[in-house]
Amino acid sequence: MGETYVTVTVSNPLEPERCWTGKFLADTGATFCIVPRNRLEEIGIVPISSRHVELADGSITRLEMGIAGIEFIGEYTAGRVAFGSDDVEPLLGVLTMQEVGVKVDTVNHCLEPSKARA
Repeated sequence: MGETYVTVTVSNPLEPERCWTGKFLADTGATFCIVPRNRLEEIGIVPISSRHVELADGSITRLEMGIAGIEFIGEYTAGRVAFGSDDVEPLLGVLTMQEVGVKVDTVNHCLEPSKARA
């Protein structure tokens, strides 16, 4: 199975002109977006909470969380982002994908519309 990458712009909701654009892995196993800490700090995103998360290797760690604007495939939403290490691969989590109504098409390696549920 191949990987699906998406160009994502993360912005400061209070100052939208402060933003960073990167290539994110659309990760169906990740709940939240994970963004390199240095990139979030550069655009003025600050931690407002933290929570324990399980990483892909099964280990548990505590990550700081902030609120950011998130834009991809012409859609915009705002939500929680996790502060990863400076060299972490950025991840687009399922909560963000659900917010804009898309899911990963693992055959064609792209995002496709998904049905919203009320």
